[in-house]
Amino acid sequence: MSLFDLTGKVVLATGGMSGIGLAFLQGCARQGAAAAVLDRDAAKADAVSSHLRSLGAGRVHVETVDVTDEAAVEAAFTGTVAALGRIDCVFANAGISHRAPGFDDLDSADYHRLLDVNLHGAFYTLRAAVRHMKARARQGDRGGSIVACGSLSIYHGLPGMEHYAAAKAALQAMIKGLAVEMGPFGVRANMLVPGFILTGLTDDKPETKQIIERFSAITPLGRPGELSDIEGPAAYLASDASRFQSGDTLVIDGGRLVRNV
Repeated sequence: MSLFDLTGKVVLATGGMSGIGLAFLQGCARQGAAAAVLDRDAAKADAVSSHLRSLGAGRVHVETVDVTDEAAVEAAFTGTVAALGRIDCVFANAGISHRAPGFDDLDSADYHRLLDVNLHGAFYTLRAAVRHMKARARQGDRGGSIVACGSLSIYHGLPGMEHYAAAKAALQAMIKGLAVEMGPFGVRANMLVPGFILTGLTDDKPETKQIIERFSAITPLGRPGELSDIEGPAAYLASDASRFQSGDTLVIDGGRLVRNV
């Protein structure tokens, strides 16, 4: 049996139709996990489901949900449990990005819109995960993994993105609390912090190439991250290989954070 074997486990990711959310599910599917894909855009549901099955996911369940809708998140978890029987790992990943010209120009509507998704939506997701995992534990089925998607903005000052950084920092604090609260139930909670990751939507515009070159130059490993770089950490965090790691922040950035430039 593989150290990262996920046979019989169910992994759920919000924002799972693309990008880092899908990459997380890909890593888990390769280890035999069933996948639950929660996303507000279901246009690619059939293609993503087939893709995950081709990687090794025996079962794939899709729920169309906007994480800013509290009732919809609860219903999506209920639907997932009904379809797949349980949830062993939850990746709270759904998020949006926004940058204002400056903090004094940050519009209140944009501020609240971002927090509704990145913080409140993640809260609804994590709370639903906790409710399910506590209920399982009380029935004698202990264990589970809760993961939130963070950002290097927690550590670096980003002008015009203070609201984005604040949401991610709040999530980091929430994860630490969950690590303490959920430990007695055998559940661990961690944050995954990606660096600059190519999402597959990269175009050939000169400015895009310049961004890639810039991030490559300031990354010790000399390249931007790829979605496949998320797969290994995902399998680790979802599997029993990480059974004694909790309350931690796992940074996947090619060494960018520790470079003093």
